[in-house]
Amino acid sequence: MTRPLTLRIGLALVALVIAAGPALGANLRFTASLKGANERPVPIDTNAAGQVNFVINADETEITYRLIVANIDGVTQAHIHCGGPDVAGPVVVFLYGFNPIGVTVNGILAEGTITAADVIARPDSAACPGGVATLADVIAKIRSGGAYANVHTLANPPGEIRGPIK
Repeated sequence: MTRPLTLRIGLALVALVIAAGPALGANLRFTASLKGANERPVPIDTNAAGQVNFVINADETEITYRLIVANIDGVTQAHIHCGGPDVAGPVVVFLYGFNPIGVTVNGILAEGTITAADVIARPDSAACPGGVATLADVIAKIRSGGAYANVHTLANPPGEIRGPIK
């Protein structure tokens, strides 16, 4: 009889820790799946794809990221933009570039750590409601679905692949 009770208590503790993780200051993880069909205002027909993984540290002073791409040529830059899924919003953080001659990559394009010094302030606008001034603002946009990642190329300067950060 004690074994089932111990198992139930153990499972309850595991569930509690998982549920309380964010409240205990755990790192927060977000990702963006990048594809041409997500581009705005016009989707791009491309074989290119990518993914960006983001981890916000517990005190929300840094965001580490890894940007992986495949089947993409002439990459010139990559960013976090302010804006929802159907908006072409302003750049708020560089992830890669600017490289005027472009690079061809199948694998990790960029990885690093974003801090307050990396934020490009943007005023309130239709594309970026409330604007962005601080790293806390960028994190708030990520949490609310108001940010996306975008990879730009020589062939598609406005962006070849993009995805909402979730």
